[in-house]
Amino acid sequence: MALRVPKSAYPQLFKEGYKNLQGVEEAVIRNIQAIHELSEIVRTSFGPNGRNKMVINHLEKLFVTNDAATIIRELEVIHPAAKLVVMASQQQEQEIGDATNFVIILAGGLLQKAEYLLRMGLHPSEIVQGYELASNKALEILEGFGVETVTDLKSKDSLFRAVRPVIAAKQYGNEELLSNLVIEAALIVMPKNPATFNVDNIRVVKIMGSSIHESKVVKGMVFGREPEGVVTKALKAKIGVFTCSLDTAQTETKGTVLIHNAQEMMNFTKGEEQHMEKIFKELADAGINVVVTGSGIGDLALHYLNRFNIMAIKDLRHLRKWAIVISLKPSKSAETGSRSLGKDSKAIHETFRKNSHWYHLYVTEHFLLHRNVTIENENSKTSTIVIRGATQNLLDDIERAIDDGVNIVKAVTRDGRLVPGAGATEMELTKRLLSFGEVTPGINQHSIKSFAEALEVFPRTLAENAGLDATHILSKLYAAHHQDDSGVIGVDIESETEDCILDSVKAGILDSLAAKSWALKFATDAALTVLRVDQIIMSKPAGGPKPPQQNSNWDED
Repeated sequence: MALRVPKSAYPQLFKEGYKNLQGVEEAVIRNIQAIHELSEIVRTSFGPNGRNKMVINHLEKLFVTNDAATIIRELEVIHPAAKLVVMASQQQEQEIGDATNFVIILAGGLLQKAEYLLRMGLHPSEIVQGYELASNKALEILEGFGVETVTDLKSKDSLFRAVRPVIAAKQYGNEELLSNLVIEAALIVMPKNPATFNVDNIRVVKIMGSSIHESKVVKGMVFGREPEGVVTKALKAKIGVFTCSLDTAQTETKGTVLIHNAQEMMNFTKGEEQHMEKIFKELADAGINVVVTGSGIGDLALHYLNRFNIMAIKDLRHLRKWAIVISLKPSKSAETGSRSLGKDSKAIHETFRKNSHWYHLYVTEHFLLHRNVTIENENSKTSTIVIRGATQNLLDDIERAIDDGVNIVKAVTRDGRLVPGAGATEMELTKRLLSFGEVTPGINQHSIKSFAEALEVFPRTLAENAGLDATHILSKLYAAHHQDDSGVIGVDIESETEDCILDSVKAGILDSLAAKSWALKFATDAALTVLRVDQIIMSKPAGGPKPPQQNSNWDED
């Protein structure tokens, strides 16, 4: 008689519709394959020669970019394991603002190597233990691997060494121009204590048309719309900022008014006009000659603004940059008044330039004119990079490159150490971790060696994306790194010789140590989290049946 209990006798733990996947084959391998597919999407966009992805999101907005953060954000990944890697890359974006693709590519490489070890018979716990040892050793090596340090954060040349490679990875060929723009904008807003540098003080304004070489930096703020009234210039401006609408209050109820003659018509709105005139006269008496509002400006309000020679600007997006006023009644007390009236500015003016490159293109008298509103202040802690380009997608991509450059400036204010780029740091880590694996006793050495081999993916990808022979270049790199312990030899994507390797420090290709260090931590943590999963339990999706879709052939019999 069999002692086995029939399967039907087991208690039912979950509701109908639950999926339960467990074991190495069903859970771990399937998760690894999903993450590998995600990493392959990003891998081909890595480096200066990375290819663009054309992503159309759920709102049918088109993105053509090689920026990993944008690609991952718009892809809307739903696989639970892949989401863990996406969250790790998003955390890298929050922490450093760059190297998000590094996190995804490394996590995919580590898990691909782990899959081979699993099929060879290693237990996931053994792989996790070896990866943790390798990660700690890699971070220890990285800490002592800085070849340069950005010490003078107010020096253009020092910042250029850090910013240029980051811009080149996104806008290869325009890195000199864009790096100079980023550094110029950063130096304008750089505080006395560089540790308090704020990336939000650097704004980007995109103007369609012309070429990227017409881009410039404005010391102050530039807005993408013209003033609302007839006043287009204000010198020694005192600015009042309002979150409320500059208009008459609307009543909650509607009524009907019967007017018999013209006198009654004139008296009907007289009180309202007197009230509005009093409000804006108080503003003018308080010294305000510029009003900024985040809401509407009524016709009557605009009339009195023009009458009192007050410049009116409607700015819906950037009110946080101004001192906020909640009501239309400025206080006359010195303490409250200084807060509510905002800061003085040198000049606010609407610019008209013939054959120039500014906002709101219109044609008159056969001349091309553009308009914009510029706010200049000698003591301004805000700078604006005005970028030009032929298409909106190009402008968006340039903005992303500038954003990475600004974030790297922030990173070097926290840690100014730089490590060799062009895949040199990863190859040196590979060499040293392989040596560390050789002297590590026990089964952990297999995982340590696999961790080291996973780092090969970066120089290999740089070579592949440049159209070079990756296997040949990797063999050259291994030989160069074993002959020279400096660890500065990387991939030369511009080389016309057979070697295709270069001294990355002499070439000025350097990466931020802080960015590499955080990316290594996040990628390893994400990979270990996935490897520790041995069971996937998914509930039935909530909601009723889907509504019937419209038949495309509804008009046919």
